[in-house]
Amino acid sequence: QVQLVESGGGLVQPGGSLRLSCAASRVIFSIYSMGWYRQGPGNQRDLVAHITSGGGTNYADSVKGRFTISRDNAKNTVYLQMNSLKPEDTAVYYCGATYLGTFYWGQGTQVTVSL
Repeated sequence: QVQLVESGGGLVQPGGSLRLSCAASRVIFSIYSMGWYRQGPGNQRDLVAHITSGGGTNYADSVKGRFTISRDNAKNTVYLQMNSLKPEDTAVYYCGATYLGTFYWGQGTQVTVSL
């Protein structure tokens, strides 16, 4: 059973930064595509950023230029660097791993952007 554990969420003021981490275990991490998703109150879970096993990335339009996804295969970890945070970035952020049609979720970490 693949395990994904997110960390790094918290409360930050508008304009601030956070870095989320997602550590994977019981998996050959390097072959998985990894993504960060978020779900605000009353909203669906949407893709924020994605990185393939080869390192290719794509981002939701709302976070382009502010967020950066990266991965360290030696540490079985994917990161999301979030800069210039806005109140509308407030959500539970989830890590997801996918390979050949299988998909795994982490438990989520809360990010709150507020004064």
